[in-house]
Amino acid sequence: MAKYEKLITGNFEEVLSRLDYDINNNGISMQLVDESNYSYNDVNIAIRVYDKYFMRNGNRASLSLTLVGSGNSIFVSAIGAGGGQGVLFNFSLGAEEEMVEIVRECIDRNEDRG
Repeated sequence: MAKYEKLITGNFEEVLSRLDYDINNNGISMQLVDESNYSYNDVNIAIRVYDKYFMRNGNRASLSLTLVGSGNSIFVSAIGAGGGQGVLFNFSLGAEEEMVEIVRECIDRNEDRG
């Protein structure tokens, strides 16, 4: 399992859109599995679950992305899981880290812009 969390400043919908674009365009086998959206007063919550097949180790890994925004403050949480192989041992070849890194790079790239 790999995890990345960060509090950022920005427009909730724009951040969500950029993350969704970067994640979905990360590979032909990447797909959005499901999503949930909730708003209450000025709080927005978006949850996305993505799935990707990795040929190098013949398995799938998932990325759970959660954004919680209030005003221009946004908490981002990305958790990658399921990239291991085997029943008794979880031999991961970095699939979880690779999926979480997509989120980290997108956030870093957009913080550098402004």
